[in-house]
Amino acid sequence: SAAVPSGSGSAERNSMIALIDNLLTVFLILIFARIILSWFPPSGGVIDQIRELVGRATDWAMEPLRKVIPPVRVGSMALDLSPLILIIGIQILQGFLRGMGRV
Repeated sequence: SAAVPSGSGSAERNSMIALIDNLLTVFLILIFARIILSWFPPSGGVIDQIRELVGRATDWAMEPLRKVIPPVRVGSMALDLSPLILIIGIQILQGFLRGMGRV
């Protein structure tokens, strides 16, 4: 049987942590893109197609939050806090993961 170099489990764990961290960063970018795209009115063009794609990629995480956290009324508008809560949660998770990677 082949000898396993000492510390290889740690390297594998760090690689997995880095992969998860990178995926979370991509997800954060998608959330920010969703926020920015929501500022533009529907036009039937490319922006709407991108908005739909980004929406599909992020809805699975935002919809459960929307069921628990109602929109905040700001004058005549309703402010959806689910992206903000999700961003904060991902940032906390990334901090935890990055701390684990240093051990």
